[in-house]
Amino acid sequence: MEIFGIPSQVLMGQLMIGLINGSFYAVLSLGLAIIFGLLNIINFAHGAQYMLGAFGAYLGMKWLGINYWAALVLSPLAVGLLAVVIERGMLRHLYKLDHLYGLLLTFGLALIAEGMFTNFFGVSGESYPTPEILQGGVNLGFMYLPIYRAWVLVAALTICFAAWYTIERTSLGATLRAATQRPDLVQALGINVPVLVTSTYAAGAALAAFAGVLAAPIQQVNPIMGSNLIIVVFAVVVIGGMGSILGAIVTGLGLGLIEGLTRVIYPEASAVVIFLIMVLVLLVKPAGLFGKQA
Repeated sequence: MEIFGIPSQVLMGQLMIGLINGSFYAVLSLGLAIIFGLLNIINFAHGAQYMLGAFGAYLGMKWLGINYWAALVLSPLAVGLLAVVIERGMLRHLYKLDHLYGLLLTFGLALIAEGMFTNFFGVSGESYPTPEILQGGVNLGFMYLPIYRAWVLVAALTICFAAWYTIERTSLGATLRAATQRPDLVQALGINVPVLVTSTYAAGAALAAFAGVLAAPIQQVNPIMGSNLIIVVFAVVVIGGMGSILGAIVTGLGLGLIEGLTRVIYPEASAVVIFLIMVLVLLVKPAGLFGKQA
């Protein structure tokens, strides 16, 4: 069976790969959007935090015997605690300064993390086994669906919805937004604003680490896995709208599908199609598809 002259198995397979990539884009850009939207910090260390999440799962398995399911909780928690140290020790001094200072600091932290892990582990990469219960696949007739990739999609969509709902539809989210816009007023109501700010940065970093654990069985765990992805994720955030939670999720998934479709129709353009879309969006709507004009 063919669709537009393309074998259906090839088309659906590439769309599924695009959707899986889009789920990673969505989770990572969601973390970036949360940190920028609520803290006004351009977190260039996000790719390094993604890499640390994957290495946390790998090293936990190798040294401590921690399985995949425990790593999904413990690795984001460990990266989140590291983010608390970074925010309290460094970032909190930059909130009133230009965005460039935060970008340069987090970029430097990313280079340090990448250099340290490259020194100890090299760049060849380490394999992480797929959990036994998620091995194999299902033949849907028009395509073969690996069970683990289906799990990644479900897990990513679930965590994205949970984060969106918490920020946009709960009193905690309203308090977080208020604390970033009028911290003096929120502080006067007896709410500890510094703790809220620190928790927000830690949550954004934990999202990146969660995506890293999800990615570990799919790709090689290596020190440059985050730097290879972060530029694309920043493009996704710009297209969706800087600081837009919904924009990060919808744009991440949509661009993943477009990238997968491009691999079938015109493979040579698959590496640049997201950046071409970013240019077009910036020309037409500089604030992004879901962003608000300043």
